[in-house]
Amino acid sequence: MGKRLNAAVKQVEEGKLHTLAEAAAVVKKCATAKFDETVELHVRLGIDPKQSDQTVRSSVVLPHGVGKTRRVAVVTKGEKVKEAEAAGADVVGSGELIEEIAKGRMDFDVLVASPDLMKDISKLGKLLGPRGLMPNPKSGTVTFDVGQAVKELKGGRVEFKNDDYGIVHLAVGKASFEPQKLADNAKMVLDAILKLKPSSSKGVYLRSVTLSSTMGPGVSVNPAL
Repeated sequence: MGKRLNAAVKQVEEGKLHTLAEAAAVVKKCATAKFDETVELHVRLGIDPKQSDQTVRSSVVLPHGVGKTRRVAVVTKGEKVKEAEAAGADVVGSGELIEEIAKGRMDFDVLVASPDLMKDISKLGKLLGPRGLMPNPKSGTVTFDVGQAVKELKGGRVEFKNDDYGIVHLAVGKASFEPQKLADNAKMVLDAILKLKPSSSKGVYLRSVTLSSTMGPGVSVNPAL
């Protein structure tokens, strides 16, 4: 363990469950790297990730954004092209854009698609899926209202989905944020996750909640506080 990380670990009180605001303050104090570290929320859920009906997936608009302007690409056609461009989309196209993506174009952070073109985009599943770029109705990236989707994504809407271990990992801001803003963002995510509890999930739903920065230690959170 490096000296910097070792010093950061000493800032964390072992075994203590913090409020979100307390955890955010500790994470901020531990973020001593020479760059503005990303702060992430990690939520371990009491679900069986192998069961499709227990997948926890959605999107949420963070009140304070994530500290990064994401490049948004939109696959649509007709009048919707102008709508997407007016909303601030970085890349807009239809068939030709799908072909460019198939050839390896990936200069965007999120992909929005109108439903009438999903048949063509679905063929790129093996390319987009592993990168987390496949549009999905649950995350609000498959919609005819492309303009609104672009505005929300540019304004702080983020998508989340549990991984193969039943854990949701999501950036909730930067270490330069005030602790309360990090806490506000994290609470918005936790509230959204709570509303998505699968009916077939038994026992404790929120198994553990941790907040950490890119290079810092994890700080345990009491989800009830």
